[in-house]
Amino acid sequence: MKREMKENHNSKRCFNMRTIPVIMIFSLAVLLFSACKKEAGKQQETKPKQDSTAVFILKKESFDKQTSFPGELIPLERAEVTAKIAGYVRSIRVDIGDRVQKGQVLVTLDAPEMITNYAQVNSDLQSARSKYLGSQDTYKRIVHAARVEGTVALGEMERFKTQMLGDSATYESVKSRLNAVGQLNDYLMIRAPYSGIITQRNVDPGTLVGTGNAKPILVIENNSSLRLRLPIPEAYTASNPENALVSFAVDAYPGRLFEAKLSRKSGALNLANRTETWEFIYPNKGNQLKSGMFANASIKFTRPVPTFFVPASAVVTNLERRFVIRLKDGKAEWIDVRNGISVNDRTEIFGNLSEGDTLIFRGTDEIKETQSLVIKMK
Repeated sequence: MKREMKENHNSKRCFNMRTIPVIMIFSLAVLLFSACKKEAGKQQETKPKQDSTAVFILKKESFDKQTSFPGELIPLERAEVTAKIAGYVRSIRVDIGDRVQKGQVLVTLDAPEMITNYAQVNSDLQSARSKYLGSQDTYKRIVHAARVEGTVALGEMERFKTQMLGDSATYESVKSRLNAVGQLNDYLMIRAPYSGIITQRNVDPGTLVGTGNAKPILVIENNSSLRLRLPIPEAYTASNPENALVSFAVDAYPGRLFEAKLSRKSGALNLANRTETWEFIYPNKGNQLKSGMFANASIKFTRPVPTFFVPASAVVTNLERRFVIRLKDGKAEWIDVRNGISVNDRTEIFGNLSEGDTLIFRGTDEIKETQSLVIKMK
């Protein structure tokens, strides 16, 4: 029995000795598998992920936009009345705020030398006329006497004819000079060039006036209608105001809107500020508004044809260029553009683009040209 127990003990020992290497190999395999799995996980973690890029399809859109611009009201007509000849103001018949009619006498000037000059020229005219009539009468008598052959020499007759023609020319010259002096005398009475209102008066009776005065005698304005002039930025010049109308407000009438109709455009840009002047006419009934008032005008613009509008984030601007990024055959392509009108968070663009192009929603110059991208539709 002891022998059997000894044999059993030896058998268990041999079994344990054989299983130890197997267990060790299995454990080593498990450890190696775990290490490889962890390494693969690390490699997978360190491998960069390529995020998808949001894109959209470009299409043309119509738009309308309400925009405000500062403007100024100016009179339909404005004249600075000055004296064409030097003289003293004899009388001035109007003052500021007076309404005048076309042709009404506003100012009378006194220039004694003009009156003296006119009298002198008129005297010269009478003398020239008398001389001309005398030589004309003599020539007629010579012609009548020459009917009898041999009475008057041919040379003598020509001499009297030449004398008459010279006196006639002198007479016409003095007559023209008298007309010119008479027209200058008309300038002593200054009349209104058109119906309007006197807005400035800078002289009083007795003041010496002439062409060298720094200020005009009077300023007259026709305010029956007013011009509203607005500087329109270049981006808006191809648009049209809805119904050719503009609404505007002035500080003198809080909460009240006035309407003016488009009359004309300047047709060229002001190179200093890149704007075009648009002029609107407001019929100033009752003279409610005054020239010189500042106005805040609101215009609703519409484009005559649809154009490209993109999210503002799609347009990239750096120190060198302004562009959008187009996706072509899965690769990025920079397309130069020019900005137009901005409407809310969308921007009008112009460039070498076609309807149906795929553009990146949020552009950045970190996306290089020819770079491959994974996209998702916005």
